[in-house]
Amino acid sequence: MGLPVLDNHDPRIRYFELLLKGDLAGIPEQPLPAGYRFAFYQPGDRDVWIAIEQSARELNSREQGLEVWQRYYGRREAELPNRMCFVENEAGEKVATATAYEDVFGRDTSGDGWLHWVAVRRQDQGKGLSKPLITHTLAVMRSMGYSRAKIPTQTTTWLACKVYLDLGFRPISENLIHSRDGWRIIKRLTGHPALGELDAAADEEVLYPETGK
Repeated sequence: MGLPVLDNHDPRIRYFELLLKGDLAGIPEQPLPAGYRFAFYQPGDRDVWIAIEQSARELNSREQGLEVWQRYYGRREAELPNRMCFVENEAGEKVATATAYEDVFGRDTSGDGWLHWVAVRRQDQGKGLSKPLITHTLAVMRSMGYSRAKIPTQTTTWLACKVYLDLGFRPISENLIHSRDGWRIIKRLTGHPALGELDAAADEEVLYPETGK
């Protein structure tokens, strides 16, 4: 029967954590569509950030958003005006966000930058904002002195994985081992040539059984 039409953030997809890495040199910035502009974090933007992440289904509730904010940014809010990027529409509303950051858990000692919490508000998805936002945030990261970046993501946001692969990022070797079936799912959904060494997941391996009918 094949797979149903999948959302760009689809909880029906079997969940695997994915991690990519790549060089920041040579990644061209993509222009925003007309009517949008980039902006940096300003004090008081926490609730806007939470609302965007909720709308994009990255967060389930405001309470979860507050917990995540505290865990990632609570002790470093003074840095966010140089790290947290937004896209604004013509009305000045912030509708998308990403952060040029670091590994908040302290496990990565490589000195690489980390791209965190990429999200586009639901009603602004499909308007060509994600790739400009991602490339702009990576350029901000590069301007801060980082030469390489890591990008954490997951199978449920499979279209974002395709964007990262298109930009030259590749699965880190350890993650390719531990989340191999996750990358096989991405191969099935995107057919990306960068994953050519993997066999694509069968249709019945992509979705959770109770939601795949």
